[in-house]
Amino acid sequence: MPVRLAVMVFPGTQTLPLYAAQAQGLFARRGLAVDLHPAPNSAEQRAGLAAGRYQVVHGAADQAVALAEDGGADAIIVAGGDNGFNHLFVQPDVRALGDLRGRTLAADVANTGWSFVLYRMLRLAGLERAGYTVAEAGAPFRRFAAMRDDGLAAAILNPPFAIHAREAGFRDMGAVVDTVGPYLGTVPYVLRGWAAANAATLVGYLQAMIEGLRWALAPENRAAAEALYAERLKVTPEIAGEMVRLAADPVRGFARDAAFDHAGFANVLALRSEAEGRTLRPPENYVDLDYHRRALAGL
Repeated sequence: MPVRLAVMVFPGTQTLPLYAAQAQGLFARRGLAVDLHPAPNSAEQRAGLAAGRYQVVHGAADQAVALAEDGGADAIIVAGGDNGFNHLFVQPDVRALGDLRGRTLAADVANTGWSFVLYRMLRLAGLERAGYTVAEAGAPFRRFAAMRDDGLAAAILNPPFAIHAREAGFRDMGAVVDTVGPYLGTVPYVLRGWAAANAATLVGYLQAMIEGLRWALAPENRAAAEALYAERLKVTPEIAGEMVRLAADPVRGFARDAAFDHAGFANVLALRSEAEGRTLRPPENYVDLDYHRRALAGL
């Protein structure tokens, strides 16, 4: 009988390794039946993990920190992933970030993750937090809809929604890492106690994820990876092709073998400390890469 895992994700570019692991039978080969659940927002990811509704979640690294610091659960990041693939988009009438003064911006939630990135970008442009309003819209597809349907002035988006935003005529203000520097984006995180009690399961899960990533990035699998994106995300072949190119970019794409970006995580902690006005614990309190090392050793 396979071990069933409920895994919550934000569907997008970052989900390709999991789609590949499912499609190629890599989870099944390790006795795992993985059910992917789309996240409406990061609050449900954190609450669901803490309550045991999900065993693994893939979200912004800062979400794991938020859960460990303020959510009453001992969450740990167990591998790297990507830089988020995020760009800041604004309405066509916005020429510079200072033009967002007095406007309402769309965020997932106001006090975690990409919101801190947004606040840093605006602060660097001379716009302090009191100068604009933040509406908590939820997942990227909801933030895009908030801009398109409700006229919200800006949102941080990743593909495919960043591509939809560009096609809809919104102004692309550039990749967020070009402004804030290295940043650890989507990562898998779990509860420390669950990991200790289910180490073999977690190692097998990470092995399947890494093999799915390797498959997805192999040049000979590009057409199949594009077809997988198109099927799972309901996007056109052209958008799927652009997403695969982004995912495979040697600098801005996936971290090979889900390697952990220590500099990017240091920036995650720095942005949270800046936003909250407090000093956080050292990075090792939120990360346990032993499971990732064991996964790689077994491949």
